Amino acid sequence: MPPVSAFQAAYISIEVLIALVSVPGNVLVIWAVRVNQALRDATFCFIASLAVADVAVGALVIPLAILINIGPQTYFHTCLMVACPVLILTQSSILALLAIAVDRYLRVKIPLRYKTVVTPRRAAVAIAGCWILSLVVGLTPMFGWNNLGAVQRAWAANGSAGEPVIKCEFEKVISMEYMVYFNFFVWVLPPLLLMALVYLEVFYLIRRQLSKKVSASSGDPHKYYGKELKIAKSLALILLLFALSWLPLHILNCITLFCPSCRKPSLLTYIAIFLTHGNSAMNPIVYAFRIQKFRVTFLKIWNDHFRCQPAPPVDEGPPEERPDD
Repeated sequence: MPPVSAFQAAYISIEVLIALVSVPGNVLVIWAVRVNQALRDATFCFIASLAVADVAVGALVIPLAILINIGPQTYFHTCLMVACPVLILTQSSILALLAIAVDRYLRVKIPLRYKTVVTPRRAAVAIAGCWILSLVVGLTPMFGWNNLGAVQRAWAANGSAGEPVIKCEFEKVISMEYMVYFNFFVWVLPPLLLMALVYLEVFYLIRRQLSKKVSASSGDPHKYYGKELKIAKSLALILLLFALSWLPLHILNCITLFCPSCRKPSLLTYIAIFLTHGNSAMNPIVYAFRIQKFRVTFLKIWNDHFRCQPAPPVDEGPPEERPDD
């Protein structure tokens, strides 16, 4: 393995810092959903699923990214296995965000029938379905859509036999056709556009309901839809941050595929990678600042488990607000 340069040391330090923020923050999100009954509805279960993916980014993807950056010599399929987890977890995050958007839409579209339509069992099935589909999409390169053919030809041209041994790099094993045509154009861009349309419709429905008097599940329509508007804004912000974090890297992939002669500054590539990994650390911060139930539960967990002296119990909010906050 080659010695680590000063630039690589700086890269590794930033990646480690992102992981040290992402893993505890998202573990705290999962913990909050686990201990607070008010965070047990479908939306927060989907948020917990998103947090699981973000924990895995910090605990698995970032260490593997550091390993790839160092550039070890590995067998082709070993390198391919190292590259696939980020594809799985990215897809899981996108599908979780889509499920959250659909769930919020149903809450404002059919508030009276919402609890009979979105049951805990159906939410669990949706979460399992998201992860299964993510595995299929993310592991597609393992099924043959990869760069093995080109690598084998180069390997054979050098007079070598057996499975190729390569310097492990993402673009060396993952096909750019897969990344652009299949991953980006099918499984990333359309869901992002669909989610944008869903949130626009959610905001439209909420604004329309706030402008008139109607009956709603919480009794006071303005109170109910006002809280829905606040949560929808927070979740739309999560979606916006995800899009801003991941689109630059996908745009660079498009440039690699459609303009092979175009030069991509390595610094730009590193910034795009930092954005994708850093996104996993952003969500808990947004929850803490914008969703009161998470903020209150985070404080309760801190007071109960990490303070040197026990603190007074934290009020989790009026009981009548818990189902709809």
